Amino acid sequence: MITPWLIALFTVIVVFFLDRWENKHIKSLFDWVPAILLAYIIPAIISQLANVDYSQAPIHDFSRDYFIPLAIVAVMSSLSLGQLRAIGWKPIVLFVSGSVFIALFPFVLAMSFQETEFISETLVTEGYWRGVPPIVGSWIGGSTSQLVLKELVNCPEDIFLSVLVMDNILVNIWTILMFQSIKGSNKMNKLFRITDLGIPESLRFSSGKTLPSWLVVLVLIASVLLMNQLLDSFIAKVILLSLIGLAISNVWPQWNFKYALKFGAILILIVMAILGLKLQFETLGFNTYFLLFLIIWLLGHFIFMMGIAKVLNINMAWVPIASMANVGGIATAPAVTAAYEKKWMPHAVVLAILSMATGTFWGMLTIYLLEHFLLG
Repeated sequence: MITPWLIALFTVIVVFFLDRWENKHIKSLFDWVPAILLAYIIPAIISQLANVDYSQAPIHDFSRDYFIPLAIVAVMSSLSLGQLRAIGWKPIVLFVSGSVFIALFPFVLAMSFQETEFISETLVTEGYWRGVPPIVGSWIGGSTSQLVLKELVNCPEDIFLSVLVMDNILVNIWTILMFQSIKGSNKMNKLFRITDLGIPESLRFSSGKTLPSWLVVLVLIASVLLMNQLLDSFIAKVILLSLIGLAISNVWPQWNFKYALKFGAILILIVMAILGLKLQFETLGFNTYFLLFLIIWLLGHFIFMMGIAKVLNINMAWVPIASMANVGGIATAPAVTAAYEKKWMPHAVVLAILSMATGTFWGMLTIYLLEHFLLG
């Protein structure tokens, strides 16, 4: 029998190299099936073909104790508070408003329409509410937050895969829409009578000597081992490791931000490959009402930020930028930004990193509100 460790290792190596293969057909594949989703599906296919159930294998406990916490501290240690200050307060407030809407909308909707079939049957009875926090984590924080929140809310594998597929479809469509939206920013500025169109202060990235990659990995592993010795609670580990990562990156002048982020990306692939070992395709379902809910959720997020941009009197181009920093991520946010103003691309990257750093906490708020008021 093939060991789960071997399947996970094979998956990560295959996905890692495919994602970097300069082949137009492979590139077009990853435009629609991102590495994170492929890493989740491949182990499930192998398990299905081998007719073996790996859902209770010890590798899952190891991942929860080591790989997920390591991914958290790695991603958090890639955020620089100094870079945030250079952006200015208005884009950050706009970005945070988008995060607030994403985190609170499911709760507000559930409380407002509690007696409807979608809330009482789809979300509560069928358990789709457990797919909501991973969506919050995905849209605000990216894959790391999505995985942490899946564990915190105990989202079933069938619902999680449905969420992954629907999320992937919507984010691809949303990215195209944001490219179109940002091109019409000047017209929107005239329509909403926006007068503050200034370019924020240029970002100065450190060009000095940084720590070698092996030392970065050693520090991050030591942080996780220490937390595992001191704490049993998974939530407590998540919070403390997030704070430790933030402290490391902002107190240690030679810290290697870029490598910490790359290391975090590899860890996310590993975690997803291990999670894929739990997936059983025969349990997969697709809920049309839930997809419609996600569409309304995304559109509301954009409209809400447009209102905030008007109040702040800030260039409407920041709305699609902030939206992609929330929903898209570190690759798509600067790409969309470049369609309007290339000088703003570093700012979009920093907002995307801020998104990665805060997504887990917004998702934890969503879990708390749904558990205490919806399920009561």
